[in-house]
Amino acid sequence: MSPESASEPSDVLVFCEVPPSVERIRSRFPSIEIVDISEGVPPGRRGDVLFGGWGPHSVDAMASGVRWVQMAGTGIDGVRPEVRAAPVLTSARGASAVAISEYVVATMGAFARHFPQNWLREAPETWNFQPASTLAGATLGLFGFGGIAQRVARIALAMDMSVVALRRRAVPTPINGVEMVCSLSDLLSVADHLVLAAPATELTRHVINADAFAMMRPGVHLVNIARGVLVDQEALRSALDDGTVARASLDVTDPEPVPAGHWLFDHPKVFLTPHASWVGPPFLEKATDLFCDNLERFLVGEPLQGVVGSDGY
Repeated sequence: MSPESASEPSDVLVFCEVPPSVERIRSRFPSIEIVDISEGVPPGRRGDVLFGGWGPHSVDAMASGVRWVQMAGTGIDGVRPEVRAAPVLTSARGASAVAISEYVVATMGAFARHFPQNWLREAPETWNFQPASTLAGATLGLFGFGGIAQRVARIALAMDMSVVALRRRAVPTPINGVEMVCSLSDLLSVADHLVLAAPATELTRHVINADAFAMMRPGVHLVNIARGVLVDQEALRSALDDGTVARASLDVTDPEPVPAGHWLFDHPKVFLTPHASWVGPPFLEKATDLFCDNLERFLVGEPLQGVVGSDGY
């Protein structure tokens, strides 16, 4: 961050597109003006900082001279070009890790225990037995190893699962017990549960395609909490039909929202949620606290956390 960023608090104007966060930010920075722009940017006001980045008034905010944008979420695909062109762009990496990791574990448990198929609606022919397995002893494959995937890994290890992960950079694992692999084929060939947790970039678009499905163990459980474009959905449809994928738990799709009548709604092996795995009380609080921590750095000219590079990471 350049020395010019080290303005006096009274000279900094923060535009906020997240109304529930306004008072939380004001409580941390009582001498800074925090303007709620959820209804529009006040005429003639020049903002220094924008917290949000997705709202309908973000472009107007950028036109006022904003120098730094802190996204309220993690993914930046779909963000308007004017916002992405900010001098400094940061994301709220890890803000939704608690909620999304619990979603992932819930889907894996449901798959292992054959829920909802095993819920009773009438008296079964045989009592005291149902088809089911356990997460203990299964192998979790993580494509992407950021904050969300790392939290999933810690939970999985505590449940006696084996965990393997593939990340963009070849660096040692930060978590004891997680095996880092060097190639997609190494990951796909061992996973019983495959969790997609990488950003959408040109390198990850349709990374899970027909060739990738051919590398997988028959009967794999696919969980996508990243972005729908990571998966070639026609290849997924074939993999579901031929048994390569026993279940697809999808919180994200391509296209999104899924149009009425789409095959994803009707396929018996697909379990859809509406891009809501992030939902939970900690999200906005954590994202706001990450912004406030970064704002402290901004005011004194220190490097910001979560800076997004040109490649979207």
